[in-house]
Amino acid sequence: MKKGRLDAFLIMQSATVVEAMQKIDFNAKGILFVVDGEERLIGVITDGDVRRWLIKTGDLQETVEKIMNRNPKVIYYKEIKTAKERMEKYCITALPVVDTQDHITDIVFKEAKDVIAEIEGKKALRGIPVVIMAGGKGTRLYPYTKILPKPLIPIGDIPIMERIINVFRRYGVQEFYATVNYKKSMIKSYFAENMGNFSLQYVEEDQPLGTAGSLSLIEEQFSTPLIVTNCDILIHADYADIFQYHQKTGNELTMVTALKNIVVPYGVIHSNGNGRIDSMEEKPRLSYFVNTGMYILNPELLQEIPDGTCFHMTDLASQLLKEGRKVGMYPISEDSFLDMGEFEEMHRMEEKLSLKAE
Repeated sequence: MKKGRLDAFLIMQSATVVEAMQKIDFNAKGILFVVDGEERLIGVITDGDVRRWLIKTGDLQETVEKIMNRNPKVIYYKEIKTAKERMEKYCITALPVVDTQDHITDIVFKEAKDVIAEIEGKKALRGIPVVIMAGGKGTRLYPYTKILPKPLIPIGDIPIMERIINVFRRYGVQEFYATVNYKKSMIKSYFAENMGNFSLQYVEEDQPLGTAGSLSLIEEQFSTPLIVTNCDILIHADYADIFQYHQKTGNELTMVTALKNIVVPYGVIHSNGNGRIDSMEEKPRLSYFVNTGMYILNPELLQEIPDGTCFHMTDLASQLLKEGRKVGMYPISEDSFLDMGEFEEMHRMEEKLSLKAE
């Protein structure tokens, strides 16, 4: 591996958690190897380590040294033929190749097809229902949505809703529901001709009921938590881990959240309130977690959604919080959240999925 490429997977021990998240986004492998001032390997940090830290503390400014694994698995060049076997033994996706001074000279990654095969083999979400909110008009994507409903707008040559279904199917999901309203006949026609080994039931709105209101129309009585997702997003994360996190924490509602970095395009002035300047900060970066539009909720919550009323998932979350009930978040990185709600974001989704024409 060339030095420039290798640098994408190395991070200094003094770097912050938010910097680590940005670098993990850039390398798209979910892992970084932590090095000291002499570029010697001293630890490893994964997107899972970052997520657990954020769930525990919410602190984006702590150094990676605080949360790294100080005993990374390594391999020497003469042993490189055993790399695949070692990764399977330790359930890891990457092995750094080091020299006798602990400098990383290369990295061996588990092949993407093997990672996908593992996911598909586990079928961890078999029996879990997924509801896709597909009833909106997609006004932000006009004039595309004057012709096509938003769920059928293609990303590459596959409609976004079909891509969402395909990702869930990798985890064993077979039971899908779609809340529909605008141009619903086109959605039904498309999937009537493109059905795979899964069931898709339609929940028809006579009027817009919001991202939660339409759930009250589902007649099925669920015995497990259900996953609800907007029809215009793709989440790059381990869906099985999200679901297991919801169950382990005892949340009634879990919201998948994504880091959002905003750069203020001006020099910011900090004042003491008496007209005097304390300090100046040039183009500061602000970091927040935003709602992605993907949720896991316990089936009992369906009884708390009012009938025939526009009611959003955020309304439900606010109601639970006011009552002191358990609402949690599952954080993912900025680049793991792909949203096609606007043209610019739709083009970013195509680029991320390597679908945009050269």
